[in-house]
Amino acid sequence: MEDNKTVAEAPEQSEASGPALAAEIERLTAEKNELNDRLLRRQAEFDNFRRRVERERFETMEYASTEAVRAMIPILDDFERALKAETADKEYAKGMGLIYQRLLDNLTKLGLEPVASVGTAFDPNLHHAIQKEESEGAEENSILEEYQRGYNFRGRPLRPAMVKVAVKKA
Repeated sequence: MEDNKTVAEAPEQSEASGPALAAEIERLTAEKNELNDRLLRRQAEFDNFRRRVERERFETMEYASTEAVRAMIPILDDFERALKAETADKEYAKGMGLIYQRLLDNLTKLGLEPVASVGTAFDPNLHHAIQKEESEGAEENSILEEYQRGYNFRGRPLRPAMVKVAVKKA
């Protein structure tokens, strides 16, 4: 008879626990949704962190290579001046020319680009005017002479060219 009593009480317990069970299920579902939302946010934050670190690493490498190339530009200038000087030893001049060309080729592969100056219009972003000269034959604000070559590195100005600019006669 005890077994019957337990069985008879069981439906009453399940009816009474029905609303409590539904509330517990609702609470657990809400907790699961909150944890899933938190997980998705953490994953998104981590992806953003990873992208930011990768971008910062790339920018650091870019800056380091820019500074290394910037340090090499005076050497290119020295080679250009040395090649313009007259020398009795033609083999020596030829060797200097080959070394200069090899250095320039390697820097070009890294992204160094000379800025075209003579005959172009003056651009203050690319050129540094150190002299103005009145000229009838040249267009106003055109570059007559380049004193020091300017360079871009990977599309960005690295050093402006030092130039002489034409102005109209007054």
